Amino acid sequence: MTGGETRAAPDRTGKTPILEAHGLVKRYGHVTAIDGADFELYPGEILAVIGDNGAGKSSLIKALSGAVIPDEGEIRLDGQRVNFKSPLEARQAGIETVYQDLAVAPAMDIATNLFLGREQRRAGPLGSVLRMVDHKAMRREADRQMKSLQIGIRSMSQAVETLSGGQRQGVAVARAAAWARKLVIMDEPTAALGVRESGQVLELIKRVRDNGLPVILISHNMPHVFELADRIHVARLGKRAAVLNPKTISMSDTVAVMTGAMAPESIPPECLA
Repeated sequence: MTGGETRAAPDRTGKTPILEAHGLVKRYGHVTAIDGADFELYPGEILAVIGDNGAGKSSLIKALSGAVIPDEGEIRLDGQRVNFKSPLEARQAGIETVYQDLAVAPAMDIATNLFLGREQRRAGPLGSVLRMVDHKAMRREADRQMKSLQIGIRSMSQAVETLSGGQRQGVAVARAAAWARKLVIMDEPTAALGVRESGQVLELIKRVRDNGLPVILISHNMPHVFELADRIHVARLGKRAAVLNPKTISMSDTVAVMTGAMAPESIPPECLA
């Protein structure tokens, strides 16, 4: 085995990935951002994706969420090949992404943010002809969704700009969980939060997983990765260097794999996932 090859434990043959990619390549002129990367996300798991700057993890996630079109390779969702041309197509297929900048409308209320671009219309001609929005129904559903994730906000008519950073993150996560049918991608969800609010968001991510949605977590925060992840996908030089088991590998060895200080063939078999 060469240093550029992927190492992953062959113990998941009985499971079918909900999302997978094989041999993805993305070039920008003379720069190769993704260089034959593979990827698997299984049902019911939180998969952390880590890597140094320039490792290709952002380009990989953009390819999986429709923001980037790969030059080569294939992506499969529930075993069926997909060719997303935009994030909208990925959303229509059931993949929701929570971006680092949250993409919320601060001046609008919580319910409106949860239904942004997907507003519910009132019944009958008021909705079909006059296109009137059913604010009461949206607030009821928003309240149900927030309670299902145990997000403690009393009023769905509260403007998002009045919320704390952790609460805003909760709104963005709740929106993704409400509309995702297949999986949720979370990009650095605790990057701008303090210790207390980060802890609340970590618990929220676990509840999304426990409610049946697998989660792809992109993070530089290694303690958070080890607290949340069922498996760790390590990106390096545009490829997948390894898939690690956070229960059996140390944080320092994980960083060593990520930086290239530990070659993939040197990883003990029990540390692979």
